[in-house]
Amino acid sequence: MSHKILWLVAAALMCGQANADPFRHRAQPERGRTWVIEGSELFLEEARKPRRALTLPGWQWAGQPYACAPDIAVGPRGEVVVTSNVLPVLWKVDADTLAVSTHRLELDADMDKDVGFSSLVYSERHGAYLALSELTGTLWRIDPLLRRAQKVALSEPIYGACAVSRPRQDRTNRMTRLCVYGPGGSWHVNFAPDQRSAYVQPGGCPDAFALKGGSR
Repeated sequence: MSHKILWLVAAALMCGQANADPFRHRAQPERGRTWVIEGSELFLEEARKPRRALTLPGWQWAGQPYACAPDIAVGPRGEVVVTSNVLPVLWKVDADTLAVSTHRLELDADMDKDVGFSSLVYSERHGAYLALSELTGTLWRIDPLLRRAQKVALSEPIYGACAVSRPRQDRTNRMTRLCVYGPGGSWHVNFAPDQRSAYVQPGGCPDAFALKGGSR
């Protein structure tokens, strides 16, 4: 039995339970908003306002328990970006107008593979989004205009990456760190100074991180 099949079985038993309904949520406290992926829709929740569904044109993703849910990230200007976990496509929701735009990424590697993103976070230090693909075990750097995705060389693949967070770190430290979480545990990812490669270390991330909802 292949590693991928073994992971899918584990995901069905563990990640599916961890990401119970709603599948994913992301709080945006500076705007008094919460974004929720539930069923096959994206919802916006605001205090004293009706819950609002937003249409993401052509949105495709593999449902649970076969894969981790797509992710939601908040960008540098308050925009919200939603992933597909089966395609290198992103959907951006404008912070002010809530208009939705679709962005098909140009990959610099793995064009022969089904690359989607199960985890996404914006990194101020990189000036870019960092995304993980759970089934290929890969890490990607995506420019803030959502045009290109560059593969980051890892010391080892990270299979089953259901969520990602950025630990607090000393500004004088040149190395960027990420914490990655999945049904099998966590990984500490330390970027090299050139930010083009990273070393993966199992464990070392807070156990208190909640996979449910993918909160960071």
